[in-house]
Formats: sequence, structure tokens, C-alpha cells
Amino acid sequence: MKVVLEHLTKKFPNRNKKVGGFVVAVNDFTFEIPDGKMIGLLGPSGCGKSTTLNLICGLEKPTEGKIYFGDNDITGLPPEDRGVGLVFQNYALYPHLTVEQNIMFPLGNLRGDKKLTKEEMKAKALEAAKLVQIDGLMERRPSELSGGQQQRVAIARALVKMPHVLLLDEPLSNLDARLRLQTREELRRIQKETGITTVFVTHDQEEAMSISDMIVVMKDGVIEQIGKPQEVYDDPANLFVAKFLGTPAINVFKGKIKDGSLFIGSDRVLDVKVPADGDVCVAIRPEGFVVNDRGSFCCRLIAREVMGRDSSIVAANDSFIGQTFRAIINSETVVDTSAPEIRFELKPSKIFLFDTSTEERIPFSV
Repeated sequence: MKVVLEHLTKKFPNRNKKVGGFVVAVNDFTFEIPDGKMIGLLGPSGCGKSTTLNLICGLEKPTEGKIYFGDNDITGLPPEDRGVGLVFQNYALYPHLTVEQNIMFPLGNLRGDKKLTKEEMKAKALEAAKLVQIDGLMERRPSELSGGQQQRVAIARALVKMPHVLLLDEPLSNLDARLRLQTREELRRIQKETGITTVFVTHDQEEAMSISDMIVVMKDGVIEQIGKPQEVYDDPANLFVAKFLGTPAINVFKGKIKDGSLFIGSDRVLDVKVPADGDVCVAIRPEGFVVNDRGSFCCRLIAREVMGRDSSIVAANDSFIGQTFRAIINSETVVDTSAPEIRFELKPSKIFLFDTSTEERIPFSV
């Protein structure tokens, strides 16, 4: 089911009565979610991603704008008539019901020609349980399940009616790191198998990038950038997007363009072709550094942290916006950790330039 959000805006009354007015949680949000795709809504806390999800499912009413499922305007429909499945962060299972009863619960609310017999409900519940691989736990209660198993029950309950749209609100936040990795792989498998259009809300950029067909990066209720995860990572529209995506985070330095050369401090690090000279923000991905004794970028060496396949070089530079920065290199690279300095060559494809005032991307070529 295609989902179209058209100029969607949501305003809440300001809780500070002395200030008055409204707080804009979602501001003129326009986006088309293709049929059968998984979309990641990504951004920091308070950016409006959960509010957007609540608008889609009908828990909140938009101040302005329209919501379409396919060609149907569902803006005024109540949540129960939208055909959505919703999975919450805290699972929201009924503790006194078994797994089977929890999964069957939405089917008991069906009326008219959609009403099912108990045998039909049991069959559908078992089918949903098999999809998330918990069909052997049907007689247990939530207190007898692990966190990951409870999450699977919540997903099965959302899927049992085969909704037009599946909405996931930070569904993995309560799981430990290993289980989170396993469960997100399962989510992707389930979405592929069912073909249900899915919107996945998270503040974890690694999570969103790993399983989404497209990501929508939000800030202060506004869309900052939309695209395929790797494309957004490789081609950020502005400094906020560049800083938000990537682990470790991108390194930002004060730089200057002068006579066709990029300088970081006194180091001339790259020849560039740009529209004009001037001060710039230079953002370099951690994997954009190459250790080279004759490299053009000289930094103070703080430490080397070996992480198995890769190593993290912790270094400092007076032009860095912060204390220390990290460069990711191959663990086989020889580094003299007793030396006070380290030199790098920089990969042009991992360097981004931004305007110091607007923080918008400055295109350049080498």
C-alpha cells in the first residue's frame, strides 16, 4: 500500500502559558512512501518522527495536510479503520493472556463480514507466530518470555490482520546489543516476506541504515534529507545530516579555501575547485584518513585503539571542532605509537565542505 503524506503539519499548544502560542512538532512534511518498502524515520529525540508515526496511524490528528493510503484520503478515519499495525517500544502485551491470546486479540474486534470463528482466529494466530518463529511458545505468558520473544509477540499481533501499513516505533530500544542486531535482521526478513509497507522510527542511525530501503532524516519537525541509506551517507545535504550519520561520527574541522587549495590550519591538504575562496567547515569521515609519513595533514597522536579488524587512531588538531578526533585504519597498518605526531593523506571522496553560516553543502571537485 502506497502512503502519501501531503504538507503534513502538527502543532501542539505551548505548555509554557506565559509564552503561549504553539510548538510545531511536524512542519510541512511531504513524502511518498512506495508500496512494499521499508522506510526509516531517523532523527534525534524531539525531531517529530514519533509524531509523524502517530499521524499516520490516527492517534494524532494533523493541524494541516492530508494522508493518503493508495488513492484514498484517510486523514479523518479513526485508527481502527485505517488498516495499520502498530508495534510500540514497550511491547504493550497483556500480562494475563497467553502468547496465542495476545496475538488473537485484534481479531476479536472484527465485526460484520470480517468476523472470524475461534478456529479461524487460532489458525491466523499460528500463521503469524510461525512468521516470527514463536509458534512453540503459544501457551506461555509474557512474564515467561525474554525481551526478544516479547517483541516478536508484539510484531505477530500487529501482523495477524495483515495490515496495509506496519508502523514500528523504536521497537528495538529495550533489547541488548546482540539481540537488537538479530531482531532487526528478523524484521527485515518479515517485511520482505509479507511485502507490507513499513515505517520504522528510530534515533539509531546504524539501525535505520542497515534495514531500510530509504531513510528520512528529520530535525525540528522538518525533513533534512531523503534517500537510500548509502546515498545519504555518501552525499549528505548539510552538516547536520553529515554529523548525524556514521559511527564513529564524522570529524569537523575549521578550514579555508585559498587560491584553489584547501587548508586545515596551516596544512595544505587538497587541491580543490570551488566557486569562491573563504572559510569553510571541513567534515572528514573516519575512514577518510590514510596514514602516510609524508602526508599533508599533520596531527598530534594521542592513542591507538585496536578493535580487531580495524584500529582507531585518536588524534588532535588545533583546527578540530572539539577535543580529539578519530581515524579508522586497517589494523595491519604500522603506527609508531611513541611518536608525538602522525601524518595523514586524505581521501577526497570522504571529505565534505560546508558553509560556515548556513551549514549547507559546498560542492567541489579535485
